[in-house]
Amino acid sequence: MSDTNTATIPERSEVPAEYKWDLSRLFEDDAAWEAGLKAFTGMIEGITSFKGTLGESVDTLHACLEYLSKLERLGERLGYYAQLRYSEDAGDSTNQERFARFMKAASDASTASSFFEPEIHAIDSDRLNTFLRDERLADYRIKLRKLMRMKPHVLSEAEERLMAMQSEANQTAQKAFSALTDVDFEFGRIDTPDGPKPLSHASLASFMQNPDRDIRERAWNQFYEVFEAHKNTLASLYSGSVQLDVYRSRARNFPNSRAAALFPDDVPEKVYDNLLATVGANLGTLQRYYALRKKKLGIPDFRVYDTHVPLVPDIDVRHSYEEAVDLISEALAPLGDEYTETLRGGLLGGWVDRYENKGKRSGAFSAGSFVGDPYILMNYKEDVLRHVFTLAHEGGHSMHSWYSVRNNPFPHYDYTIFEAEVASTFNEQLLLKHMLDRATDTRVRAYLINKHIDDIVSTLFRQTMFAEFEHQTHLMVESGTPLTVESLRSAYRKLLDKYFGADAVIDGMADLEGLRIPHFYRAFYVYKYATGISAAISLSRHVLEGGRSELNDYFDFLKSGGSRFPIESLKVAGVDMSKPEPIETAMDVFRGRVNELELLLREA
Repeated sequence: MSDTNTATIPERSEVPAEYKWDLSRLFEDDAAWEAGLKAFTGMIEGITSFKGTLGESVDTLHACLEYLSKLERLGERLGYYAQLRYSEDAGDSTNQERFARFMKAASDASTASSFFEPEIHAIDSDRLNTFLRDERLADYRIKLRKLMRMKPHVLSEAEERLMAMQSEANQTAQKAFSALTDVDFEFGRIDTPDGPKPLSHASLASFMQNPDRDIRERAWNQFYEVFEAHKNTLASLYSGSVQLDVYRSRARNFPNSRAAALFPDDVPEKVYDNLLATVGANLGTLQRYYALRKKKLGIPDFRVYDTHVPLVPDIDVRHSYEEAVDLISEALAPLGDEYTETLRGGLLGGWVDRYENKGKRSGAFSAGSFVGDPYILMNYKEDVLRHVFTLAHEGGHSMHSWYSVRNNPFPHYDYTIFEAEVASTFNEQLLLKHMLDRATDTRVRAYLINKHIDDIVSTLFRQTMFAEFEHQTHLMVESGTPLTVESLRSAYRKLLDKYFGADAVIDGMADLEGLRIPHFYRAFYVYKYATGISAAISLSRHVLEGGRSELNDYFDFLKSGGSRFPIESLKVAGVDMSKPEPIETAMDVFRGRVNELELLLREA
């Protein structure tokens, strides 16, 4: 099922049930979801009965919070089910319609409850603090205190209602991008010595690791020719998304869209700037690695499609899905039996939608909710070692959700993405150490070191380049510069030149990559991958080189949910992301890995 030698990508109906996620813990079936949606819509009208009462007494505030919490819990279940069904096959009209109906209902609920935040902020601070001392509001204290700091950016009731009414329409650019790239795009096949193979978002990674440079070049060009043919549409969609970000930040009185995106997590803009500056100061090491690649591959011109092929040839590393689960379970043993046994049971028992099918969303994600399992979407390929690490990564997200749900009430169980990327990348660090500890052959060790370097390139350097691009495109719109195909490609090409250096050849279509990144439709998200791997590198050392106290600190972090802001939460775990030191530590590790690889390649 996962082999890249599969001649065709299967339809969803052709995928065996044991390879799909089991969504029955959310809703038994589609009919149960319909009943849930009916109950949800029936509750919306009741929201308005609380309007104008929140400041009267603890009783009225508590009653409103309880009602909204019940509605939000049901809405979360409905939303996750609809999203997951849509992700498994976005081309299915039933999935499209179900997701659209949920978004309509969620928008209606948001509109009906738009009075809530303005009313909370209208309550005198002393009176509200008195309310918060009442034990009936214990589960809501953190949520309300976080809400109070938003006061400068909350609009009037009428304005909040208008903002809420836009929520469904605001999904248009992102949904259109997903429909276009995941469903409508057809990338064709690539001729190989084993016959023609399908080219897709998922299989591109396999082709980019093929030792035959002609296959890599043909796959890369054929893939990007599809984006080239739709460049104007893609540029328009992304431009619309950025313009929406800028509009919302200005409407809420933020100085810029980046500040608006970072404010809810209480992440200072200097954290973003520290990342760009520290990574930028270490691009020489990245370019030295590219020079090493060029020399080892024996090519006169180093290009983008040469960045992923293993530098140690003739090592066929394959793991079936079940073998990958075994390997991950062994690697995470330092985290204890509860962690590993729970994760193993989930990976084999219905948490994961394992393999690619037509219409399925590309890439991977974990979707953890308060009710149901912390589900994982994969497009697993057994010949792509990165996918083993991806499964460990998404498993880290899912176990973070698992611990958060069991140690926090619903109002503040959910952690931020800033924190999430630490828990996930932490697992990758443990998996790498486990595999390196077992590697007795010089060539295998070189292969794994090469893989770790490529991970740091992809997660730290590449995501920082993405973050720099996002920052630039938003600044362009904020300064009145229109986003066009030409301006977007020009900005992206300059960053490619900056990161790859003068010795690399940047192909004519390389700058189209800036138009194909799904995360750009969730602005100022990608930098969290870079901060996440930096924190994870520091924390994995902290835990593995420490004792029970350091391990307990890490589990306190996993269990904290949304009870703290992310910078404070990570300080509990043992790392301070408000300073550049964790990024510098990651750069030191990268430099050491490149040095080690140079030595190993001489021996391999």
